[in-house]
Amino acid sequence: MNILILGGGGREHAFAWKLKQSALCEKLYVSPGNAGTVSMAENVILNGFENIGSFCLDHSIGLVIVGPEEPLVNGVVDYFYHTDLLKHIPIVGPTKAGALLEGSKEFSKGFMEQYHIPTAKAFKANKYNKAEAIEYIKAMNLPIVVKADGLAAGKGVVICNSYEEAEAELTDMLDNDKFGEAGNKVLLEEFLDGIELSVFVLTDGKHYHILPTAKDYKRIGDGDTGPNTGGMGAVSPVTFADAAFMQKVEEQIVKPSIDGLLKENIDYKGFLFVGIMNVNGNPLVIEYNCRMGDPETEVVLPRLENDLVELMLATHHQTLHEHTIIERPGFCTTVVLTSGGYPGNYDKGKTITGLQNVVDAIPFHAGTINKNDNIETSGGRVIAVSAFGDTLNDALAKSYKAAAAIDFEGKYYRKDIGQDLLNILL
Repeated sequence: MNILILGGGGREHAFAWKLKQSALCEKLYVSPGNAGTVSMAENVILNGFENIGSFCLDHSIGLVIVGPEEPLVNGVVDYFYHTDLLKHIPIVGPTKAGALLEGSKEFSKGFMEQYHIPTAKAFKANKYNKAEAIEYIKAMNLPIVVKADGLAAGKGVVICNSYEEAEAELTDMLDNDKFGEAGNKVLLEEFLDGIELSVFVLTDGKHYHILPTAKDYKRIGDGDTGPNTGGMGAVSPVTFADAAFMQKVEEQIVKPSIDGLLKENIDYKGFLFVGIMNVNGNPLVIEYNCRMGDPETEVVLPRLENDLVELMLATHHQTLHEHTIIERPGFCTTVVLTSGGYPGNYDKGKTITGLQNVVDAIPFHAGTINKNDNIETSGGRVIAVSAFGDTLNDALAKSYKAAAAIDFEGKYYRKDIGQDLLNILL
């Protein structure tokens, strides 16, 4: 069948890489794609839901996979469901109502409270109760987590170490449009002291499977310092997420989340990403996302031994219970190469060299473009280099060797991906 992937980052390159391995995949399209997806798919530029729909009809698309959150939050799945000529085409992703779990921190917090899903205590702030919010800040323990309600490209969460900083962030979001409309409402949340992991659930709306666990590294600097980014690297599996811990995750978080969606009559066929904090052996939800994470996808999909097209079709047809998830043993790690200055201002158009020297690793492109017979940088996160290993050390050594082999002006990457997990193993 012909398949269309919406998105152009490392996550979508990883999807393309995995889908192309299926005998069911005939022709693959990615919109807009990047310089990496060109080698396995045809990149196409599709702006707007109507153009996406027309392309699907003109090219006999038999499966659509939505990578990023923005089209999901804006209702691309609803558009397909409610358009007579498109409703027969399987599309993987939740409806607009389900995507609100990511699109609104306030909605997701209310959902967790409604269905007794363990999470941090929080205050819902807006321009009209700002004075009350400031008083709430003064009564909180430090540090304080300040979250923009809407989508902010992974940068809408600020951990504040003083009351003054928290109040300033609140003002920046509510009054100074730091994140635009995404900051019109703000969540003031207690800080959870623990170690984080990402749990990915694939659900057909009735049944679900938990995919391989992963841990990503959001801050720009070694030792988890500096501002948040879209993600600087990832590891799978997570060594501390043993069977006992994952049983708690399933019973206390995953099952009530899927049951809650059913009770709310929310049509959710796709990926549910649950950011979890392990606090003294107990899982608490930090946030929901309505899609796979990036760069976690670049370590989760390589460890998934199932035929991904089969799983995607089973998601649409609500037959996931007929499949068993098969995980590749060992470890997969990824290290993200970024443009100098990221996550702030950064240059584009830098020529990338050394890709031909990468061995024992998979370079998943993110912010890259083909131009003038060269591959050039076109974004903040440029390439994620993923590698397998029997041990975490083995996988990391291959990822870092590949990271060193690739070069472009201003290249930067963290040198401590996975080190916290190695320390746990020691």
